[in-house]
Amino acid sequence: MFLAHVNSLQASIFSSLAILSLLLAFVMLGSHWLRNYVYAFAAESWLIAGLSAAVGYFGGYPELYAIAFLTAIFRGLVLPYLLMRIIDRLHVKREAHAILQPSSSLVVGALLVMFAFVIANHMNRQAPPAGYVVVLALTIMISMKFLGFLMLSVRNEAVSQILALLVLENGIFLGSQILVPGMPMLIEIVILFDLLIVVACFGMLVRFLLVHAGTTSSRELKRLVG
Repeated sequence: MFLAHVNSLQASIFSSLAILSLLLAFVMLGSHWLRNYVYAFAAESWLIAGLSAAVGYFGGYPELYAIAFLTAIFRGLVLPYLLMRIIDRLHVKREAHAILQPSSSLVVGALLVMFAFVIANHMNRQAPPAGYVVVLALTIMISMKFLGFLMLSVRNEAVSQILALLVLENGIFLGSQILVPGMPMLIEIVILFDLLIVVACFGMLVRFLLVHAGTTSSRELKRLVG
């Protein structure tokens, strides 16, 4: 197993990149401005690309260099560009229908991270220093899934919900790069292209909401029920 041979330097590099990725998810959670969401997501994607490259270098997985490149291009450039175009065309600058204020969201997010740490600590079976990386990777992967679901629950702006889904998927992707770096490259590429489809579909949904409901809030989807 790759993590069984991780030394302290490698563990520090992986941990630093993963922690910074989680902090950027909190930046998104603690802001109402849609552009801040996109900038944070782009930076988070570049950090995950750097993590993929680091795992590929230290673990001897050359295919991860290609994954890192595709991640940086698609997640770090293409998706943020598409999201910015959606925001600019809709003239929507901030989340106006949040259920929780940013400060309250941050508190709930911190509690979810603590809960994720408890889960990860119970799942770990590796000895240090590999065990530290496993716990951290599991904690951040579960935390980002929780934070993504939290954003889906407390944010009603359709663009915010697109980014919530992307954060959720980023968490899964980040954890897989550390815990199962030997995942077939074809699966990784399929996941990247699936994200483009998700953003395109949500872009059409947002335009539908604006034309037929006069707003970009997903709360208006209740009009389609029954």
